[in-house]
Amino acid sequence: MTLKKKSCLEWLLNLKIYRMLRIKFFVAILSVSFVGFGQTPAHLVKPSDTLNKDAFINTIEQSFLLFYKDYAGKKSYDSLIAELNYLPSDAPTFSDEVYCERLEEMNKMSPFHLDCNATTLSTIKFFVSKRRGFIKVVLGRSSLYFDLFEEKLAEYGLPIELKYLPVIESGLRPQVKSRAGALGLWQFMYRTGLYFGLKENSYIDQRMDPAMATDAACRYLRQLYGIYGDWNLVLAAYNAGPGNVNKAIRRSGNKTTYWEVRPFLPTETQGYVPNFIAAAYLMTYHAEHNIIPSEAKHHHSTLDTMCLTGGVHMATIERLINWPLDEIKELNPIYKTSYIPQTVPPQCITGPLDRIGLLVGLEDSLYYLEKSIYNPESIVKPIILVDDTTDTNESVNNSGNNTTDNEPYFYHVVKQGETMNAIGTKYSVTVEQLMEWNALRTTNIYAGQRLKVKGENKTVVQQPVEAKKYYYVKSGDTFSRIAEKHRMTQTQLKNLNPGININRLQVGQRIRIR
Repeated sequence: MTLKKKSCLEWLLNLKIYRMLRIKFFVAILSVSFVGFGQTPAHLVKPSDTLNKDAFINTIEQSFLLFYKDYAGKKSYDSLIAELNYLPSDAPTFSDEVYCERLEEMNKMSPFHLDCNATTLSTIKFFVSKRRGFIKVVLGRSSLYFDLFEEKLAEYGLPIELKYLPVIESGLRPQVKSRAGALGLWQFMYRTGLYFGLKENSYIDQRMDPAMATDAACRYLRQLYGIYGDWNLVLAAYNAGPGNVNKAIRRSGNKTTYWEVRPFLPTETQGYVPNFIAAAYLMTYHAEHNIIPSEAKHHHSTLDTMCLTGGVHMATIERLINWPLDEIKELNPIYKTSYIPQTVPPQCITGPLDRIGLLVGLEDSLYYLEKSIYNPESIVKPIILVDDTTDTNESVNNSGNNTTDNEPYFYHVVKQGETMNAIGTKYSVTVEQLMEWNALRTTNIYAGQRLKVKGENKTVVQQPVEAKKYYYVKSGDTFSRIAEKHRMTQTQLKNLNPGININRLQVGQRIRIR
């Protein structure tokens, strides 16, 4: 048995054992997690052993992340299985015959004709010697994009090898812009992108959206193949435009293959197909050349998406869930600025599973925090009864609000590390009550958040000075009516509110009445 065959069998055996252990581990997790949902008789379950819904979700998500971490690590080309025993500094080269044999093996499984000629061989050797770092980086980035490319290419019935096209177009960098103005992974020009539905405004450029641009590229490539019927000519047309390819065909005497037409194409396009073949070769046989992929920061399978119902600054997201701003921008290149606008249909944000999961649970808090930072005047504030010197918990009377009950309430400002359970215990209320009073869908809260609490605030020491009191203007209110309602003269009311225009009151405007 050869060394390669022996290595393959060992790898497959280890993979089988790994999968069996994985299944047993996942079943164990599920058996523990379902305890919290009453699948076991109550008299057999200890309270300390039960898992609430949040714990269950967290357990499953952690298992999911571990699985895909392994998946991403093990997903590699077959050539990586071989034990090549290279030193880190080794940069092996091979004879022309070996290169041609490998290209022929690739041709057997591809509708492309990956020609092995002097130009192609020269380009491959250039990449092997001069572009090793580039291939290493691109291999690392491929974990983020290749699954997406393959899915879309399969959807449109296109050759899977076209996933290598963005490698030579953009180096798998969605925000790269050419000197001619082409942008994104697939390097769409503005007019071409617009033709295939990729829009641009002050806030977004859909050419930089990986999913949208890939879909548009698939439609464009399918259209080009319908014109030329030859994939190498399709590549040339994608690079130079159909007009330049058509002119080259006419100048060549109406030749029908890329290599016959090539001398009449623009200089850049003459090297385009050889670059594509070289990229396809090295992405497949990189291990044989001792080119090991750089560590991938993200994998397509470990990302999730959340669509937003309101405009949000990325800085707000960063502050809310401690998600680094640079990573948000990196995974959401469609946005030209750090602001995600409110649109119809809504804009979405992509990120790691754990980040998006946390953001979904804190969606209400996200929009509240956004308003409190960037538009505080839009937040409806209660009537404050305590003196300005009171710093944390604000006592409130709701007599001036449109609430249906007359029960007094106050606001608790969440401190770092506080939980809903701790706050409920502090004020002798339940977590469910806190969630109801604050229209919360989860128990996730953040430092600085104001939580409405009904009842008497026994933790606040009343100040010896008279507290200020405010009234919020309602529809139909006039200055004289407000003064009369609170048993004071208009002059007294005006003295409490210097600078106010008594003839131009606005609904929601705050008027001091004490």
